[in-house]
Amino acid sequence: MKPLKVEQAADFGKVAVLMGGTAAEREVSLRSGQAVFAALRNQGIDAVAIDVTASPIDALSQGQFDRVFNIIHGRGGEDGVLQAVLQVLGLPYTGSGVLASALSMDKLRTKLCWQGLGLPTPRWFVLRELADVDLCITALGFPVIVKPAQEGSSIGMSKANSREELLQAYALAKQFNCDVYAEQWVTGSEYTVAVLDGEALPAIRLETPHVFYDFEAKYQANTTRYHCPCGLDAEREQQLQALAVRACEGLQVKGWARVDVFIDNQDQAQLIEVNTVPGMTDHSLVPMAARAAGIEFDELVWRILETSVND
Repeated sequence: MKPLKVEQAADFGKVAVLMGGTAAEREVSLRSGQAVFAALRNQGIDAVAIDVTASPIDALSQGQFDRVFNIIHGRGGEDGVLQAVLQVLGLPYTGSGVLASALSMDKLRTKLCWQGLGLPTPRWFVLRELADVDLCITALGFPVIVKPAQEGSSIGMSKANSREELLQAYALAKQFNCDVYAEQWVTGSEYTVAVLDGEALPAIRLETPHVFYDFEAKYQANTTRYHCPCGLDAEREQQLQALAVRACEGLQVKGWARVDVFIDNQDQAQLIEVNTVPGMTDHSLVPMAARAAGIEFDELVWRILETSVND
């Protein structure tokens, strides 16, 4: 891992920790934000926790800040909107810029970019109306997983094994007011790879008794198992890490991120999505991967904050 760029807490100046937001992931963001805020304060950084419930401009008006630690998950915080506001205000911030944030938040556009780069991702079919359901069945067969393209934390996602289930899954995903698509179900092992300042951390293999790694499995269940070391041999893990870095570079993702990927039963990696503001709760994966690399939570938060500092 690269040496620290900032050695003195005072060099960061006054830091606004933006959390909450108004998206479906609000409660997760608040938990992440409180953990990040505590870690910054533990290290003597002049941090202020701000729960954003409306305009981020109004939220930032309460103090003269030098930079922002953005930990707002989902739309409004992770999709380029907040990043654009901060750039107009001239405030440095953690993580990716406008373009990468917008692309990564939209899982459909992410897949199109990867397809253009020749990177592997499961086949998919866009569902614009009920008439598309039968076309989807012809194109992909079953099973599939249906997703709202601009939600995170597996919100609005469901597996479909039949036409009736596909109709139900489409109706659920459509409630989130964004594009909906069905993705070919991948049978295999699920991994996640955190990328910090351009370097991949140790991969984590996920194992859950749930149908898939859904919201409950991520944040509420105690039955989810996290394997780190992930069980791959060193060469295969390095290949997976290199793929995660390429997946981020192709979208211009900067600072930090988490790449979700499967290895299917034919031993082929399949990229699923990139999270540009990953969770930082007690169930979260980036802190787990960092710990496996010898980076404890407070140092991880410091290193993420460093991504707001120009070289």
